[in-house]
Amino acid sequence: MSKYDIIVVGSGPGGYVTAIRASQLGFKTAIVEKENLGGVCLNWGCIPTKALLKSAQVFEYLKHAEDYGLSVKEYDKDFGAVIKRSRNVAEGMSKGVQFLMKKNKIDVINGYGKVKPGKKVEVTGSDNKKTEYQADHIIIATGARSRELPSLPQDGKKVIGYREAMSLPEQPKKLIVVGSGAIGIEFAYFYNAIGTEVTVVEYLPNIVPVEDEEVSKQLERSFKKAGVKIMTSAEVTKVDTSGKGVKATVKTKKGEEVLEADIVLSAVGIKTNIESIGLEDVGIATDRDKILVNDYYQTNIPGYYAIGDVTPGQALAHVASAEGILCVEKIAGMHVEPLDYGNIPGCTYCMPEVASVGLTEKQAKEKGYDIKVGKFPFSASGKAKASGNADGFVKVIFDAKYGEWLGCHMIGAGVTDMIAEAVVARKLETTGHEVLKAVHPHPTMSEAVMEAVADAYDEVIHL
Repeated sequence: MSKYDIIVVGSGPGGYVTAIRASQLGFKTAIVEKENLGGVCLNWGCIPTKALLKSAQVFEYLKHAEDYGLSVKEYDKDFGAVIKRSRNVAEGMSKGVQFLMKKNKIDVINGYGKVKPGKKVEVTGSDNKKTEYQADHIIIATGARSRELPSLPQDGKKVIGYREAMSLPEQPKKLIVVGSGAIGIEFAYFYNAIGTEVTVVEYLPNIVPVEDEEVSKQLERSFKKAGVKIMTSAEVTKVDTSGKGVKATVKTKKGEEVLEADIVLSAVGIKTNIESIGLEDVGIATDRDKILVNDYYQTNIPGYYAIGDVTPGQALAHVASAEGILCVEKIAGMHVEPLDYGNIPGCTYCMPEVASVGLTEKQAKEKGYDIKVGKFPFSASGKAKASGNADGFVKVIFDAKYGEWLGCHMIGAGVTDMIAEAVVARKLETTGHEVLKAVHPHPTMSEAVMEAVADAYDEVIHL
């Protein structure tokens, strides 16, 4: 039986990053993967969706070329080529992870991994042959998949999840997107931008419901302007796939409405991959679809750990990576501090982009803070106006008493690249005055952060 210091089960952005850090720290490491290295994120999530979104963005630039004083006589899209480019990007990234595994001398074990008592992992290969491996530490990083609602069973053809949405054989004329979190909104933007008639159905009163309310309202305005139909406080109660397309019954405050489309995309969250991986055999405790862990990702059974989507933290790629690094550094005996889940940035890559960190205005008030709120619209930004992307704003929330930066919320072009300023500043316990006195370059989108802070402290110049 092969013996390792650490075996990681699952090779998504949690698993493969964990394995690399473990190897860097001198551990003999193996990683188990049943499909492609990189997991959902690299192969069917974060990376290929960004490739699709870029194609949509370029197509929109062509549509609006005249706004920039340019004349493009003929242009069109090739849906198959757009999908192919996205798949090529994903394949390239997966090969990159293969290279990293070799570089860091990590053994890649292909097959379905199942944890067993006695610190063992049983791997079933494609030939159904079972092989056991042993390790001092076993880290579960099996991730999650698209969640299915009883009223919305996925058949992979007319009612689909995110995986099928990025590899459809042909572009649908009409698409219903159920759920308006990051996944639903990104696909709604992509398909609308390339000419599909899109309707978004959201159960809660606002789209992107985890975001600050002002951001949600702004995104709704931008989407409606682009031709997306938005239905909030609405629920798909049943779907009929017996005809050529799909008929979806939507329950709203006004009553029931039947929508017709070619395809329904179910984007109502995720379901963790914790079934049939041996948790019950080992006695690992779970609660509400999540593996229970302490601050350093140890389960209730010594020698077994879990990170990423299978644990109670935010289901985000960058969270899984951070958890995995922290987990193996703790195993190595390094001095580490628990992850601050209150300072995790969230990003949605539609157009305009959405990015946020910390408390919303509503949450800050509910927690009893006396707050200062500042806001700077991109319509007052020279860089935004020059680039033709003046939609959106930066909003900041500070504690009035101590100047603590409580939250930052952005909507606009390129804001997913800007949010890191707020994350780092909050990590360093930077005050509003310090941000204000840090000189920001002009003209940039990022100076809107400084201007929003200035607005909070009644020192705004360009409003």
